[in-house]
Amino acid sequence: MGFMTEHHPHSATRDRQDYLPAAGLHSLLPAYDLLSRVLGTPAMHARLVDQAGLAPGQRVLEIGCGTGNLTIRAKREQPGAEVIGTDPDPRALVRAQRKAKGLSGIRFEQAYAQDLPHPDESFDRLLSALMLHHLDDGTRAAAAAEALRILRPGGRLHVVDVGGHMRKSDGRLGRMMMNNPHAARNSGDGIPNLLRAAGFECHEVASEPHRVIGRLTYYQATRPER
Repeated sequence: MGFMTEHHPHSATRDRQDYLPAAGLHSLLPAYDLLSRVLGTPAMHARLVDQAGLAPGQRVLEIGCGTGNLTIRAKREQPGAEVIGTDPDPRALVRAQRKAKGLSGIRFEQAYAQDLPHPDESFDRLLSALMLHHLDDGTRAAAAAEALRILRPGGRLHVVDVGGHMRKSDGRLGRMMMNNPHAARNSGDGIPNLLRAAGFECHEVASEPHRVIGRLTYYQATRPER
């Protein structure tokens, strides 16, 4: 996925370059899907979609969809849902649209996590995979506020990212990941605290070691009912 760095009105999105593209460099985009398979992201996506409990008639949005793999999986798992993927990287979105050819009720939009072009309370589920650890503090807070804004009361945000509570068994690689200034924001209760500060009710769903990136942790955040 492409990663967002700072806040601007979405009307200027197409002319901006202030994001980290999928795989980190535009030149690596053609190899992004291969890299994702090597890292085991299909299984991670399957687990996140299962946790989301998608149902027919729901409106679902992925924040930071990159080349669309999670968005497409969500649509295939629940054909009766309307599914949208958003990302600031137009090159990634071209690839996503190509892969979704033949599927109905799915679309991709250029947008930043902190400035989503959708009305208040317009989605039942939001998905986010390996996106938050690339954002600075101000952008993280703005993105969390946007997620709360577009969710309906009782709607849920499902997140998987690097971080959570590290174990000794995570080894040197896990500790190295948490020494990264961006990833360190996700350590411990970093993500639940971020989402609770925005107004969500949030809890950890699962956590597991990853052979490359240290530890993956899954969260469910709910917009409270009125």
